Parts: sequence; structure tokens; C-alpha cells
Amino acid sequence: MLVGNDRPEDGGESHGWMTHLVRDRRMLVLIAAMVVVAGLSSAMVLPRMEDPVLARRVATVNTLLPGADAARVESLVTEKLEDALREVEEIKEMRSISRPGSSMLILELLDQVKKPDAVWSRVRSKIEDSLPTLPAQASRPQFEDLEVRAYARIVSVVWDRPGPVDYTVLRRIARRLQDRLQVMPGTETVDRFSDPGEEVVVRVDMQQAAAAGLTADLIARQLAGQDARDAAGQVRGEKVDLSLEVSNQFDDLAEVARADVQAADGRFLRLGAVADVRLEAPSPLPRLGRNGDRPAITLGVLIRGDTRIDLWSQSADEVLNEFRTALPSGISLVRVMDQSGYVMERLNSLLFNLAMGGMAVCAVIFLLMGWRSAIIVASALPLTVFAVLFGFRALNIPIHQMSVTGLIIALGLLIDNAIVVADEIQKEMADGLSPVNAVAATVRKLAVPLFGSSLTTALAFAPIALMPGPAGEFVGSIAMSVIMAVFASLGFSLTVIAAFAAIFMRLPDSGSVGGWKRFLAVGWSSEALTRVYRRALTGLLARPWIAVGMAAVLPLGGFAVAPLLEEQFFPPSDRDQFHIEVELATGASIDDTQAVARRIDAVLKAWPVEQVDWFFGDSAPTFYYNVVADRKGQSGFAQAIVRVGKGLDVTPVIRGMQQ
Repeated sequence: MLVGNDRPEDGGESHGWMTHLVRDRRMLVLIAAMVVVAGLSSAMVLPRMEDPVLARRVATVNTLLPGADAARVESLVTEKLEDALREVEEIKEMRSISRPGSSMLILELLDQVKKPDAVWSRVRSKIEDSLPTLPAQASRPQFEDLEVRAYARIVSVVWDRPGPVDYTVLRRIARRLQDRLQVMPGTETVDRFSDPGEEVVVRVDMQQAAAAGLTADLIARQLAGQDARDAAGQVRGEKVDLSLEVSNQFDDLAEVARADVQAADGRFLRLGAVADVRLEAPSPLPRLGRNGDRPAITLGVLIRGDTRIDLWSQSADEVLNEFRTALPSGISLVRVMDQSGYVMERLNSLLFNLAMGGMAVCAVIFLLMGWRSAIIVASALPLTVFAVLFGFRALNIPIHQMSVTGLIIALGLLIDNAIVVADEIQKEMADGLSPVNAVAATVRKLAVPLFGSSLTTALAFAPIALMPGPAGEFVGSIAMSVIMAVFASLGFSLTVIAAFAAIFMRLPDSGSVGGWKRFLAVGWSSEALTRVYRRALTGLLARPWIAVGMAAVLPLGGFAVAPLLEEQFFPPSDRDQFHIEVELATGASIDDTQAVARRIDAVLKAWPVEQVDWFFGDSAPTFYYNVVADRKGQSGFAQAIVRVGKGLDVTPVIRGMQQ
């Protein structure tokens, strides 16, 4: 049978706080309950996302110079901006693309830059300082720092009606949906893609204009003079500077039609009397999008970093369903990407692996140490996980694939301290000490060695946590998870787990217990294997050179086969989406790009493709963290987001399509 150790405690010895923790079980339960509550509450409020958020270290500067060829754009615009930005020493790399009528600079900061906003502010100042050196015909350079994260939801407003598309209607509906999504709690920003924009078109009635002595060029010059967009001047004072603006600016279409134009005889006419003024999409379109073969305007929604994507996605579904019911006939909403599904699928997979690993650990402990030791040691797993979740909350680390992966890596390390402590307490009790004295002796004996081993493990992962740049931001939470888990395991093993062992540990009476009862009590053991192990260990200690040689076989073999292994930072993504990029020669029109896209669509029909969304002129919305949207205003560029059927292995599909 199983009996407790009833030997009296060593008299006069003080066991300090550990004695109180063992004896005061209410305090022990309170500590465990506080850890559980802290962990569960943190799990409820921590944001959940697919990948870590990276700092904005990449930016673009786009400048237009209408009518200029690529060589003039390079010399008059690109080189001027490059000369000004070279003074910013934090810029790691600066690439430029000069095309007829447009210049684009792609800037990337050094990995050591931790606060890119301050650097980008200086970059903007340098761009402003370079404005006097640019041609008068050049547009104002447009600076944009790029988000290195995926949109939480991408949805398209699609034109289903036959005949030509009315972009005025499509834009109005897309902007209404944009406003609805923007006011949702947790939404950071909503961006429009494939929106061609609008322009005021003035069609002059040449007969009426000629009768008044007007020409189209004269009318255009008079309108340009009336629509003042720049500051008229500046008043400088001792304490404040004020910019002066004139009020003759066109704010709506009716004001343009009411504008006065001066005829040849000096009298003034309303513009609407000699011209038809309308708001239309530009021709040719600077950008456009398609869902399949249907015109579409797409919205990409970014959520704040402190928002749980699963809860936000539920609210977004309600908003979209309500908006869909109010759509006019011939207009529909199409889901392009819902990141919540990918996030929950990946996190559920990681949590399943974590649970399976925990069960495997408990099974091994039960097999080798018995059911009481298994319960005592296994209790370190949930306590440590809850403590790490609370650490995530304190350090503002979201729940994503990297932070959960760190917990999985640390799973085998979490129970090492608990196993050593529980085994040592059992040994001390077998040597005659009471449970309280056994705990005190174990803590005195093992505190420093266990701290040293935990510190060594933490230092091994420290380079990952301290890695600079995007790589460190992406994988750093793995190391933080491991480090927090190791030290939490150490703390619990020397306190709560040790107290649990003193309370629940029992010593078997070897004279009366055998068979399966002894197996349940102390686990499985083999005298034959013990003898073999003892003889092998004794022989290796007597001949240390043999032990060193055997220990070196596997590492040397690993180095030998390492050149044969494929090198990659992460395994290929297994999501059901990928993208296609089309880039034509300089000067290609958007119609040429669409023709190539139609040929690609014909190829895609032979594959199990569910949906294709094309974006012409600009990059597609970022649907995956490493697909950076860095193209704007390029009529020869197109990008497609392709979704294949569920459950398919996308890698062979991509390889076949590439061929």
C-alpha cells in the first residue's frame, strides 16, 4: 500500500516562506488561482493576428512630369531627389525607376533604426527643400511609408450590370462602404484600390464659344486663374506666421458651371452657357480593377494592433451583410480576403500542437514516474503558459504564430525544472525527511543550479530576441516566449510545484506493493536496462576518448550533410492564395496590360482556381505580410490575387502555372 512519511520534522530548523507555503494551503491555492485568472484574462484581451507587425522601414516617393521622356525624368527629377536624400544617413538603400512622365524612389532604412517615424520626418523635410530644384511642370512629390502588414479584410464592390460601367455610381457606393467600415471599433484605416478617380470634363460648344470670341485654350486659362489652390502670401509676425488664401476655389461641380469667362468684347458669360460641365472618370483610366471579368473597386481594411481580429471580423461580417441588403441591383460585394480565417486556422493548429505536446509530456512522466508525479510535474505546464500569456500582455506582444511557436519550442524545457525538483523531494523524503524539510532542503540544494541552467537557456535565445531589423521584429517573440517560459518554470518549480510535491507526494512501501500498483505509484523501471546502462557508463568513464568520439559522430555527420540541405528561412506558405505580377515595357498602355491579363486568365482556367482579382496601374492590396505594395501609377503594371480551392496543395499548382 501507499503510506505517507510521518517522521517528525527536524527540531528548531526554520524553513522560512517555503514552510508557510506548504502549510498554508489557502495561500497556495490563491497563488495558483491568481496565475490562472491572469493568464485567462490576458488570453481574452490579447490581440490575435497572423504575423508580427513590422516597423515601416520602406517608403516610396512618386513624382509626375507630364510629357517628359525617361531620360529627362531621370535628370530633372530623380537625380535631384536622390541628391537631397543622400544626406539622410539612416537610408540603407535607395532604388529609383524613371519612366516617361513619372519618377519613383524606393527607400529602405537601416535595420538598426528603431524609430522610423523620426527618420521619415527628416526625409519629408529634405523632399520639401528640393522642391525649388524641380521643374515647374513637375507635380509635388508624394511620399508614402509602406505598411509591412496584411489587411484584415479585403472586399470588392463589383459592377454586375451589362454595358459600360458607371464609375461614378461604383465610386459612390465604395465610399459609402468605406465610411461604414471606418467607423467600426478597432478599425485603423480603410484604403481604396483600383479607384480610377474623377475629373471635371468641360466640353466646349465651339459654335457658341466662337460667337463670343472664345477658344478652348482661352477658357482653360481663365478657369485656371480662378481656381487658386496655392497660398496667396504669408503674414509674418513676432510670434506667429499666417498663410493667406483666396476664396476663389471650385468646391463643387455647380461652381465650375457658374464660373465667369470674359468674351472678346469684354462682357462676362457663365461657363455653362458655352460648355457642358460634367464629372467623369478619367480617360484613359489611370488604374482599374476586375473581379474575374467584372469591373470592381476594392477596399482594404487595417485594424489597430490592440484589436482581436476574430471579434472584429464578426462585427465586420454584420456590417457587410447589412450593407449588402441595401445595394442596388447590378452591384454586389465580393470577399477577396478574410485574414481572420487564416489567423484562427493557424493559431488553432499551433494550439493543437501545444496540447498534443503537453499530453505527450504528461504520458512520458506518468510512464516513468507514476501518476502522482505526473500530476505534480504536469501542473507546471498550464501555470507556465498562463504566466507567459500575462507576460505577453505586459510586454504588448500579440498572440500570433511566432509567439505561440515559442511556447511550443519551450514545451520540453518547461518540465525539466519541475521533474528535477519533484524527483529530489521524493528522494529526500525517502531518506527520512518530512515533506516540509524535504522541500526546504531541495530548494536550498537546487536553487542555484537550476537558475544557472535556466539562465544558460535564456542566453542561448537572447541573440534572437536582440536581433535588429525586420528579422528580429518577426522572430523576436519566439525568443521572448522561450525566455519568459523558462524563468516562469523555474519560479513555479521552486515554489508552487515544490509545495504540491510536499502535499501530494507519497512513498511506496516496497514490501507490500508490487505489479501494476507499484507501476502507478512510481512508474516503469527495468533492472536489466539499469545494469546495461551502468556497465556502459562505467566503461565510457574509464575510456573517455571513446565517449568523446561517440559524442562527436552525430555533430560531424550533421555538418557533413548540411550542404545537401535546401536553405530557407521559413517553410513555404500553405495558404490557398498567391499572386501574379505583370510588368510590360516602358510606355505600355493599360489596355496592353489588360490584354496580357486576359491571356493569363485563359491559362488559369485549366487549373483549380476559384477566384482571380486583377489590379491594373497600382499594386494589389497587401494580402500577406511579405507582399509589399510599392507600385503606383504604372499603366504597364498589373497584379492579381489568385485563390485556389480549399484543401489543395498550392505549391504544385504554382509550379505548373509558372511553366
